Amino acid sequence: MKRYYKILITLLLVVSVLVGFQFKNNNDPEKDRVLIGLLRYVLTNGHYQPQNIDDKFSIQVFNSFIEGLDPAKRFFTQADIDEFSKYKTQIDDEIKVENISFYNLVQDRLMQRMQESKGYYREILDQAFNFNTDETIDVDFEKQSYAANQNELINIWKKQLKHSTLVRLHEKLEEEINKKSKDSLYVVKSFDVLEKESRESTLKNLNEYFDFMDELDHTDWFSNYINSIAETFDPHTSYLAPKIKKRFDISMAGKLEGIGAILQKRNDYTKVVEIVSGGPAWRAGELEVGDIILKVAQGDQEPLDIVGMRLDDAIEFIKGKKGTEARLTIKKIDGTIKVISIIRDIVEIEETFVKSTTVNYNGKLYGLINLPKFYIDFEEKASRNSAIDMAKEIERLKQENVEGFIIDLRDNGGGSLETAIDIAGLFITEGPIVQVKYRGEEPMIKNDTDKKIFWNGSLVVLVNELSASASEIFAAAMQDYKRAVIIGSKQTFGKGTVQNLLPLNNYYRYNDDLGALKITIQKYYRINGGSVQLNGVVSDVALPDRYTYMEFGERDQKNPLTWDSIKEAKYLPWNNYENLNDVIIKSNHRVSQNETFKLIDENAKWLKKTQDDTKVSLKYDIFKASVESHQEKAKKFESISKYKSNLNFASPKYELPLIASDSTLSKKRAVWHQNLSKDIYVEEALQVLSELKIKKQLLVKN
Repeated sequence: MKRYYKILITLLLVVSVLVGFQFKNNNDPEKDRVLIGLLRYVLTNGHYQPQNIDDKFSIQVFNSFIEGLDPAKRFFTQADIDEFSKYKTQIDDEIKVENISFYNLVQDRLMQRMQESKGYYREILDQAFNFNTDETIDVDFEKQSYAANQNELINIWKKQLKHSTLVRLHEKLEEEINKKSKDSLYVVKSFDVLEKESRESTLKNLNEYFDFMDELDHTDWFSNYINSIAETFDPHTSYLAPKIKKRFDISMAGKLEGIGAILQKRNDYTKVVEIVSGGPAWRAGELEVGDIILKVAQGDQEPLDIVGMRLDDAIEFIKGKKGTEARLTIKKIDGTIKVISIIRDIVEIEETFVKSTTVNYNGKLYGLINLPKFYIDFEEKASRNSAIDMAKEIERLKQENVEGFIIDLRDNGGGSLETAIDIAGLFITEGPIVQVKYRGEEPMIKNDTDKKIFWNGSLVVLVNELSASASEIFAAAMQDYKRAVIIGSKQTFGKGTVQNLLPLNNYYRYNDDLGALKITIQKYYRINGGSVQLNGVVSDVALPDRYTYMEFGERDQKNPLTWDSIKEAKYLPWNNYENLNDVIIKSNHRVSQNETFKLIDENAKWLKKTQDDTKVSLKYDIFKASVESHQEKAKKFESISKYKSNLNFASPKYELPLIASDSTLSKKRAVWHQNLSKDIYVEEALQVLSELKIKKQLLVKN
């Protein structure tokens, strides 16, 4: 089913649990008017591809705003939607005259409906559920219609609360079985007792959410409306309210105590979208991109259910002081439920720096350089820079006589365009790397002008679906120059745009903080003229992974900019491999015959099928059988995670004294090397690297 993702720093208000909310009215009509006017001005004049603020635009804003407020369709009735619909083609007119009548109508009705729902859920949860009736629920709420009347609305609540309680009940029943297996004298609680406990947990969860939402004020709610307007331009354009901007600034400062994961809201769920390299979650190795966090426990305390919780609130429970334990109940992308433990630590910018390792493969020594981010400090030029660090790492490994390099850009979401150009220049003499284009202007060609080549030997670049932006610029340049073999997912993320953060007080003098607008201002293109927008960089050797068939990347975002192309830049392909095409053909054939890759591809298809199956039985016996069947099928793919090569990775010689004196660094490197030894993608990259042959006359001293 199609789900659209919002960026972490956007304020997403999941009101499907906001029952009995007392709205804090810090309404400032003048500020609202100013924000709408500024938003229209900056977006229409500064956005790379501005939308016409017309009836079509109005309909998009209408749908986005309504869906965002009531994703589970348990507040608004069809009569409400019909009443709102008189504004469906008028929002554009309101924006032009800085009117917010549509917002006021919807917001007031939401407050009314939430107050009414307070009685619904309490009354429903006061009575035992009958889990013997043959009943189903479709958890893809986008497919559902709005309730025709109040009775239908109450039935929606009943089904959703019954489902929530059923999930908890099953977990409790499984826990009782486990306790009995460990202690034969343990007296197992009855089904009825556990059913009541499960309803009480559901009720407690809703009441707690109500407390959290009590902190919301007019600024929070109005930000949601403004973002419905901003994000209609493209998925990377968004409004940051003052307090969200403050949190964003703190997160960019370098240190944050927590588990080391970046989270997003997906309807009622908190989803992991990135694991910070070197952080606590990364070191523990159990939390993965795509996992959904269901519950959070502080050490041995009772876990708190965060399903439906506002993202900001969920994060408050997940993060914490260094040394404390976060016990997370997570739902894996294969549907299995697992409890994992992560010891919180300080997540530092240090973890985003270049690091390298060496490995013997088929009798030859190769280097692997991992670059989690294209980093640079524009304010402090003397601080670390990814291009300078990459050059140093290459020089150090050359001293150990490596015969080829793998540049690992998996999960690298981008960063500095400048450093991406400089790093590409380490592998070619000189020439264009990327083309950048402002709206209505001719493209600017960004060149590497340094003729020095830091590495003139074999090169492989590893990518995946999370390799984005600057990663795609580098990978595309290496592919266009025929300088490296690109190995990884079928295609990279596909983000071919550049954003800028604009403080709105710079455009209008106002005695209060107006927040900021993150806005798309440029598009970038490959030197061959094609854009990476939507299409990403297509790997020379496409390796199946668990995300292959899922909706992932820019193409699956809401309102992405379109793909296009411009004139090709003048450049000379490197063309110094004797056997580049043959190696690529052999690798693709080898992958197609590899039993582990076949199993990974089968797993990916199964995961997609599981994701698309959104109907759930509310009859306990059927639900239980479905869960057990799913778990049994998942066992077929357990060997994928247990895969291990016979490769031994080692830190470069220059790093050995540092490891000897720093136990934390030693542990980090040990975990990394262990993970690499289980990485079939790295193993295939090494095989490709070992087969590449450089034309003899070009074997210069490196």
